[in-house]
Amino acid sequence: MKICVIGLGYIGLPTAAMFAASGNQVVGVDRNPKIVEALNQGKITIEEKGLDRLVRQVVEDGALCGSSVPEEADAFIIAVPTPITADKKADMSYVIASTENIVPYLKAGDIIVLESTSPVGTVDQLMIPILETSGLHIGEELYVGHSPERVIPGQILQELVNNSRIAGGINPVSAEKIALLYKSFVKGEIYLTDTRTAELCKLAENTYRDVNIAFANELAKICENMDVNVWEAIALCNKHPRVNIHQPGPGVGGHCIAVDPWFIVEKQPKTAQIINLSRYTNDSMPFHVASRILNILTGIPNPQVTILGVTYKPNVDDMRESPILHLIEILKKEGISVNAFDPYVKNNEGISNDLQEAVTGSDLLILGVHHDQFKNLPFAELGKLMDHKNFLDTRNFISTEDAKAAGFHCYLLGSK
Repeated sequence: MKICVIGLGYIGLPTAAMFAASGNQVVGVDRNPKIVEALNQGKITIEEKGLDRLVRQVVEDGALCGSSVPEEADAFIIAVPTPITADKKADMSYVIASTENIVPYLKAGDIIVLESTSPVGTVDQLMIPILETSGLHIGEELYVGHSPERVIPGQILQELVNNSRIAGGINPVSAEKIALLYKSFVKGEIYLTDTRTAELCKLAENTYRDVNIAFANELAKICENMDVNVWEAIALCNKHPRVNIHQPGPGVGGHCIAVDPWFIVEKQPKTAQIINLSRYTNDSMPFHVASRILNILTGIPNPQVTILGVTYKPNVDDMRESPILHLIEILKKEGISVNAFDPYVKNNEGISNDLQEAVTGSDLLILGVHHDQFKNLPFAELGKLMDHKNFLDTRNFISTEDAKAAGFHCYLLGSK
């Protein structure tokens, strides 16, 4: 088949590459000329394990190319961003534009799949009216639906293949055709349903995690007030055969968990009370961490801190919706000088790739993201570069024995 993938971001590009590697002819479309140019040179503009090698191979084989505009194809996959607005609403402008852009290239028999995470009703209320302008009969000549991804950065290629998947169609035949399309590379089970159920499932899966993280974050605040170590308490609670409390932290980031619950709240604001409160609880964590930091720095004139890690999760370069970036903004507004170090983030102004340089003159070292290489920090060496030896771990990731031996005062989120 010839497949046109609209949007070459963290999901669109790996998906396009997987389809290309499975014997399909794929055109990847993006409005960013740098992304298109890089793709046509066999290069990638995002970090993902194994993706560079796969893209280079399928481009060299002629199975994948980049374009700034769609082309006629047998299937169109829309994998564009659905960001959140300032008032916590879904920005559907990219989905609308992408749907409008493919209309001139549609023909009878084509499959149109929305992969972008979207509010319930996006396919039938937003996309279908646009697709109807093609003059083709929806469900009979155009097969339309939603098939959300279930992958995690750092393991995208593996999980695209092996994870189960939902194929939601506007009618049964659309769902069947979407499932057959993805079976070209998906080894996991593909479950057929309608579009609205598929849309809700994607939102509910991420909201489940957000609500449980909110519970853990609320416990962390409670434990600080009650002189209990939340990490020990959670570990013991999880010994119960039917309890699995998530881990607290400085907030929730990424384009999924920090965003998707709002799509449910938007559609059901009066009913989604727990979901709404959970979002506010998790969004409050950077402020809570900032409060802890201010207390630690009490009495230190012109304080400077160093934050280790700014991505939204460990061992990736993805900073979308990162709570650490929000924390940095809060601290700067409080008049605190902030240095940040992250080995995964390259060529970003304000984020150093030199640890020693980042900690020099600092009064507090803060672990924001638990990258693997932070596991064994050289505290003795770092302490010599700092003005005051303070260390705050927001992830319960680092053993403080070496830090304490080097003269550090150690603090832990979720513990007094």
